[in-house]
Formats: sequence, structure tokens, C-alpha cells
Amino acid sequence: MEMSGWRAVFEADMYRYGASKVDKYIKKWNYFFRRCQYASGGKKIIWHLLLLKHGAKHGIEIDYPVKIGKGLFIAHPYGITINDKCIIGMNCNIHKGVTIGQENRGKRQGTPIIGDNVWIGMNVTIVGNIKIGNDVLIAPNTYLNCDVPSHSIVLGNPARIIVKDNATSEYINNIVGDQQL
Repeated sequence: MEMSGWRAVFEADMYRYGASKVDKYIKKWNYFFRRCQYASGGKKIIWHLLLLKHGAKHGIEIDYPVKIGKGLFIAHPYGITINDKCIIGMNCNIHKGVTIGQENRGKRQGTPIIGDNVWIGMNVTIVGNIKIGNDVLIAPNTYLNCDVPSHSIVLGNPARIIVKDNATSEYINNIVGDQQL
């Protein structure tokens, strides 16, 4: 990734918050995250240290190798863990207590790929080499370790999938453009 694009991605992330006041902490964390993603050489080390420091303050464990499209929206920045091998599309809403991780054995060994316009509720766990489509709402307290088609609502443990057009309508606001990282 080149350095010149970090500002556009950061501004797209901030745009997602709309008229609501962006928490200073999440704004700083997001700034350091995007700078770290686009930096190279010695500057990357500095941005990475700042990212780790600010992440530790509220328990956000999202390291820069993770690929997250523009329009990231973190509603409550507490207790969020995302494996650095995950791929997350644009306009993703993530709430507190979310874990997106790796399955270490079995047929789903690996990490998730999450599409665009996905809303992930509080205390959701997503694990394994699974694919989550676009326009998916994952309800709070869901455990998800299976593929999810686009235009779906997922809830419960075990996960129950309900196909529904416009599943994230009115949940994901201020959607940004259609070009991924």
C-alpha cells in the first residue's frame, strides 16, 4: 500500500460517523491504524507502537496486517479482537466484545473473509475459514463458524441464517464508495 491513500481511507472512516460526535479515542486509534497500514520502513514501526499503545487502553486488538476496507465504524471501542489474517470489506460496523479469529484445526481451519456492508453486533464471535457475504447483519451474542450468503441476518448459537433483502438497511448509515482497499 502506498502512503498517499491513507488520508482518503481515514476520512471515509470518519464520514461513517455522520453528525454524531466521534469519540476522541477511536478517532486517534483509527488514525494510527490507517497510517500504519500505509506506512513503510521506520515510520511503520513508529505508527505501529502508537497503534499498540492506544489499542491497549481500551482492549482493541486489531493489528495493521488485517485488511479492512474503508468506512470502518467502531461503535463502542472496548474488547475487540480481530486476527491479523482476516479480510473485512467496506462499511463494516463493529461493536464491543467482538472476536473475529482463526480456527486452528478441522475443515474450517483459517480466518474469515467478511464482505461489504456488514453489521456485527455486541459479543459476536466469528471464527474459521468462512465467507460472509455483503449486506449481512450478525445479531448480538451470535457464534458464527459457517458461510453466510449475501443479504442475510444471522442470529444465535448455533447460528441461524435468515435470508432477507436489505438486511442492514437502517443499521449501516453514511455508506462510502464502492472501491475496496
